[in-house]
Amino acid sequence: MKSLLVFILLAAMMCWFMFSPIYKHVLIVRQAVLQQEVDYLLEVGANGDHGYINSQMLQEAKVRLAAFGLKPASITFEVSAGGGADATNAAAPLPRGTALSLKASYPIEGLFAIDQLIGITPPSDSMKLSASGMKMSEYVP
Repeated sequence: MKSLLVFILLAAMMCWFMFSPIYKHVLIVRQAVLQQEVDYLLEVGANGDHGYINSQMLQEAKVRLAAFGLKPASITFEVSAGGGADATNAAAPLPRGTALSLKASYPIEGLFAIDQLIGITPPSDSMKLSASGMKMSEYVP
């Protein structure tokens, strides 16, 4: 009986040790991909030709993120500008020197469920990965 208990304990620990690095890498890659997309959108949106980040740009970003395995419907973006201006209006781009901010978030999707095997409580389902950034607009009319 004692050896069976030791076997079950060691088997559970081996499973956790084998799969723990995998889901942590998935989490790190998702975070990096989100941050890369935020940086790209800010670079394009704040350049001298644009001065905004509109819904079409955000939809294209969701398609790019879907190529990395993220579900487009679960990705949320928040675009804001300094001074309360509308940062999504292509008809009224942000003038040079106005802050353009973007925040992207994506749910964790149960990546920490395996931690329950060793008694660690996983984060809530509402917890999300997020990436954010701010860049000054370079648009000159």
